Amino acid sequence: MASTAKAVEPVISAAWGKPQSWTLDSYRSRGGYDGLKRALSMEPAAIIDEVKKSNLRGRGGAGFPTGMKWSFVPKDSPKPKYLAVNGDESEPGTFKDRYILENDPHMMLEGIAIASYALGVHTCYVYLRGEFKFQAERTQAAIDEAYKAGIFGKSLMGKEGFALDCFLVRGAGAYICGEETALLESLEGKKGWPRLKPPFPAVVGLFGSPTVVNNVETLASVPPILAKGAEWYAKLGTEKSGGTHLVCLSGSVNRPGVYEVGMHTTILELIHDDKYGQGMPKGRKVKAVIPGGSSAPVLGADELDVALEFEALKMKQTMAGSGGVIVMDDATCMVRSLWRVARFYAEESCGQCTPCREGTPWQTRLLRKIEEGRAELSDIDMLSNVASSIAPYPPIGLGNTICALGDAAALPTHSFLMRFRDEFEAHVREHRCPFGDRPWGSFGDWS
Repeated sequence: MASTAKAVEPVISAAWGKPQSWTLDSYRSRGGYDGLKRALSMEPAAIIDEVKKSNLRGRGGAGFPTGMKWSFVPKDSPKPKYLAVNGDESEPGTFKDRYILENDPHMMLEGIAIASYALGVHTCYVYLRGEFKFQAERTQAAIDEAYKAGIFGKSLMGKEGFALDCFLVRGAGAYICGEETALLESLEGKKGWPRLKPPFPAVVGLFGSPTVVNNVETLASVPPILAKGAEWYAKLGTEKSGGTHLVCLSGSVNRPGVYEVGMHTTILELIHDDKYGQGMPKGRKVKAVIPGGSSAPVLGADELDVALEFEALKMKQTMAGSGGVIVMDDATCMVRSLWRVARFYAEESCGQCTPCREGTPWQTRLLRKIEEGRAELSDIDMLSNVASSIAPYPPIGLGNTICALGDAAALPTHSFLMRFRDEFEAHVREHRCPFGDRPWGSFGDWS
C-alpha cells in the first residue's frame, strides 16, 4: 500500500545508518549533550517535572510514567542512590534496544547523566543481556569516550561537586533478569530471583538503597525532552503517551525490521504501509498479530485497526509491551505457535513460585498433546484452567506469582484459546495437526 501513515519526526533513530553514528564526535555534531547542558542549569526537581510533563512512559514493557517513577525516590535518604539500566532485552519478538546500543549509545548515556543528576545518583550500572557481545563492546567504547571527555567521572560534564560513575555489566542470558528486581539480584551477584514487592526498588533497591530501573529506550528518550522541551515531546504522541516509540516488526511481512512510529500509527499501517512492513508475502493474508512481544495477548485479523499505543491496546485487552509486533499469516498453526511460546516460558521460569514452576511445563505438555493429535476436548478445558491458576484474564497484571513471568506465560494461552479455540478443537477432532506435520525435535521431559 502507498504511504498513508502520518509522517513521524524521528527522535531516537534519526542518526541510524550515518557514518560513525556511535561515536562521541558524531553525537556532538548533532547537538548531543545539549540536553544535559540544559539539565545542569536546572534544579533536579524541575528536571523531574519536565519529564512528567512530556508524558514519557517506560519503553521496557509496563509503560509506567517515567517522571512519576523518578519522583518515588526519597529525596532525604541517607543511603546512596543508584540507577540501573535494563538492557536485558530477552522478550521474543523484541530487538530494538540493541539497535540503540549499536547505532547511538551516547543518546542513552546522556539520558543516564540527566537522570542521575535529577535523582542525586552518583553510580549507574548498565545491565546488558549476556549474548550482547558486540553491543557491549560498542557501549563500553562510548562510556570510555564519555570519561575521557569529562562527561563522566569526578565531575559531571564540569559540574563541580557532582561525580558520576557508569559501569557496564553483562548478565548470563536469563530472561527472568529482565524483571527489575531479578536484575537487581543479579547485579548483587545473586541468583536472578524476583523480589516480593513492596518494598519497591525506588525505596529499597540495589544494595538495599533507593534505585531507579529504566529501560534503554526510555533513557535514550530523555535528552530530546530536555533539549527541545516537554511540550514539544508530548505533542508528538497522544494525550497520555508522549513522543514516538520503536517497534520491532517480524513474522510474515515483506520488510521486517525496527521502525520508529508515532503513537497513533496502527498495526494495519505498520504491516502494509510502504514506509514500514510493505505488506504480506504474495498469496498470504493476516491471521493474527502479537502486538507487544510474545507475552502480549494475541489479536485476530479483525482487530488490527488499533493504534500501537498503551491505552488503545489496553482497550483490546492486550498491551504494547516491549514493542515486538509478530505477524502470523493464514498458513500458521495457532496451536503450534502457542506451544512454541509456552516452551519458552517453561524453560525461562526461575521456579520460585509454584503456579509458574508447575503450571508452565503443564501448559507445554498439554499443548504438545493437542498439537500431536493425542488430546481430548477435556484437555483444552484443562489448559484453560491451568492458565487461570497461573494468572486470570482479564484483567492483565493480577497474576498469582511474584513477578510477571507467570502472566507472560498465561496471557498468550488465554488469548489464543479465546480467539482461535476452533483450531484447538480441530486438532482434537481430526487427531492430527490440520496444518501438516513439522518435526520440532526434542525439548526435554516437560515439552
